[in-house]
Amino acid sequence: MLDYIFRGGTVVDGTGAPGRTADVGVQDGRIVAVGEIPADQEGPSTEVIDITGKVLAPGIIDPHCHYDAQLLWDPLATPSNFHGVTTIVNGNCGFGLAPLSPGDGDYLRRMMARVEGMPLPALENGLDWDWEGFTEYLSRLDGRIGVNAAFMAGHCAIRRYVMGDDAVGAEATPAQVDEMAALLDGMIKAGALGFSTGRANHQDGDGNPVASRWATDEEILALCDVVGANEGTTLEIIVDGCLDLFSDEETELLTQMSLRGGRPINWNVLSVDSADPDRTWHQIGASERAAEQGARIIALTMPILVPMNMNFHTYCALNMLPGWGEVLAGPVEERMARLRDPEVRRQMETDAAEKTSGALRRIIDFPNYVVGDTYAAENEGLTGRRVHEIATERGADPFDTLIDIVLADDLQTVVWPSATDNDPDSWKLRAEIWDNPHVMIGGSDAGAHLDRMCGSPYPTKWIGDCLRGRKLTTMERAIEMMTTEPATLFGITDRGRVAEGFHADLWVFDPETVDASMVYLVDDLPAGSSRLMCDAIGVDLVMVNGAPIVRDGETTGTTPGSIVRSGRDTETVAVPGV
Repeated sequence: MLDYIFRGGTVVDGTGAPGRTADVGVQDGRIVAVGEIPADQEGPSTEVIDITGKVLAPGIIDPHCHYDAQLLWDPLATPSNFHGVTTIVNGNCGFGLAPLSPGDGDYLRRMMARVEGMPLPALENGLDWDWEGFTEYLSRLDGRIGVNAAFMAGHCAIRRYVMGDDAVGAEATPAQVDEMAALLDGMIKAGALGFSTGRANHQDGDGNPVASRWATDEEILALCDVVGANEGTTLEIIVDGCLDLFSDEETELLTQMSLRGGRPINWNVLSVDSADPDRTWHQIGASERAAEQGARIIALTMPILVPMNMNFHTYCALNMLPGWGEVLAGPVEERMARLRDPEVRRQMETDAAEKTSGALRRIIDFPNYVVGDTYAAENEGLTGRRVHEIATERGADPFDTLIDIVLADDLQTVVWPSATDNDPDSWKLRAEIWDNPHVMIGGSDAGAHLDRMCGSPYPTKWIGDCLRGRKLTTMERAIEMMTTEPATLFGITDRGRVAEGFHADLWVFDPETVDASMVYLVDDLPAGSSRLMCDAIGVDLVMVNGAPIVRDGETTGTTPGSIVRSGRDTETVAVPGV
């Protein structure tokens, strides 16, 4: 007898094929029947779920997450679980939580707070930081999580474990590279999905370049060799060019990483703006050049616009604008003193306008910023209003008005940039690149930048847009791009499709209403820290390994998720040139 039978719904199986009416049977965590299921398959313990008028689809595989810390206090991976996500890939950009040398917890959590926007009080109070090896870290999660989770082996933690304080500021010796390679090999054999590294302008909690930025190309490639020697593995990277334009040197590094590792390499995130379409095609051109050499570079891109919540008080994307990092560094009083200086303001405005490129251009339309939460009496009534409207009332310059508002709140004012790439031509370009063989949907950064952005609802929001909004692609194709395609890239076996023998990672939604709510701020992290949340609309059920984890918008509290381990749960995806 079956454990669950879904009857009467439209099955969208993840292959891109048109949806069809079919029953789906689940037993012992697997899909055992797709089609017409006779009544004699029902038993006393079978739960029959009528989903007439609803869609049943494979659970979403999110290829770029940072739930490494959050899973230890929130094993359900909220809010991704509400939006149909059943498998998450973590440890990206060179950042993971293991291995961890005794006494290094303070360094690692301060780094993660800065580079990934995880509130430091939450990291200090939500984790005990007393594991050491990667196996020990995974043991904290195994059997205790609500979704399936894979973990890349992050370069920064590996380098810090081997080199200690010298990981920042020093080149590794040949012996240290060998030790890192042996450590990575052990992590992969313990289940790490592959190796991730970073060359982007990330800084640790002390304001120094993170450890992976001090690695030579030779060190990185030696670690890619380890990946290639293990089955079912993959590669991931972030470099400065990911947010702007790849240099020839960066393209060559990614190409050689793919060739030496014999695996695809993916990067985050390809942004699209019709004001600068050449940049988009330049980035895809890196993949085309790599393919000519037999390598494979995959760009992740988001199919929605992710709202960003920022302020001048804590580190965020504003600090990355040209010349702004120096102004916004140091104690609050020093920052405020600089911001009061008219010359500093004019230089900030000029640098932003003339020197900003790439994805950061999305946040420099200061007159159209919307004011969010305010705290000072003189800012009362400004919430929800655009800066240029307030400036007109005051007879002041819009940029000066923005700075005056945040100064009144001791820099804590929440501001919301208005996307500059929300025009029809930008959406037309996005639709074009979604079907490019060098591009994959993803890049939510879920689990990171918790009080600044919320990319986790992209599945529900995009499908709603496919059905009732812009309709730039079909629902079936969108689901294929979020399920089968990431499963194929990572070599994840038996997930990402509604097919007999596959794991029962499923979700059911109403095609008439599926969507995502507006994001909102909650204070539910450890130590009362804040994060952005987003509710799913029209999602009836989410199932992982044959057990419901969400019903009618509420979690069931069950934790049926598995650690997705390389080799055991994945198969090798080789590149043509190897």
